Amino acid sequence: MALLRSILFNVMAFVLTVIMGVGAFPIRWFAKRLALPYAKLWSRLVLVLFRDICGVDVRITGLENLAAAGGGPMLIASQHQSAFDTLIWMLLVPYPSYVMKGELRRIPLLGPMLILAGMMPIERAAGAKAMRALLSETEKAVAAGKQIIIFPEGTRTAPGEHVALKPGIAAMAAHAKLPVVPVATNSGLFWGRNAFLKRSGVLHVAIGKPLAPMNRKLLLGEIEKSWRGLEQDFAAQDRIVEGKVA
Repeated sequence: MALLRSILFNVMAFVLTVIMGVGAFPIRWFAKRLALPYAKLWSRLVLVLFRDICGVDVRITGLENLAAAGGGPMLIASQHQSAFDTLIWMLLVPYPSYVMKGELRRIPLLGPMLILAGMMPIERAAGAKAMRALLSETEKAVAAGKQIIIFPEGTRTAPGEHVALKPGIAAMAAHAKLPVVPVATNSGLFWGRNAFLKRSGVLHVAIGKPLAPMNRKLLLGEIEKSWRGLEQDFAAQDRIVEGKVA
């Protein structure tokens, strides 16, 4: 059953993406202001397919912590396990801006829309130049009132895998005086990295309390600490549900 669901989801998501990619040409040419709403619509439709076809129950906790961070410009420090993580924030905040790999803007159909929608492409191999570009893009995003989503791990990781966090988020927080909202997830259990097979179950997105800007070592440590606590919380929720079912 999981295989059949995965085939159906992958085919439908691909067809949807191609259709909406072609349909984006008028927006790119004549109505650029609609790029973000159009991207949000695409994200919503893909996630509806994921939920309904693959049997995934997405549970989001801690939304009040976004309001506690001020509701305006902020840094959302999310774990990154899945393509799901690059979609969900299109629906959770009003003006999302993802820090993304520069090469993504060169993807046909998708790349130009990412730029028009206000994403932040960074050429990570550029060293110090990349950091200057990151801080410059941060200033622009803050001036536009955007919520910046960044994956401090720097790449998709497996559930439970711990890697050293990249320092860029600390530089951004200090430079722009932004609160940092840590987010933990277990999305990789259901939509793994480069995995064709999608699995059903309860997918958690747990939003932690905002952290004030602080020096790099402290901030990265606090993000890690918050993630571990949030992981324990949604694991506990699953045990409670399993106990009730049993």
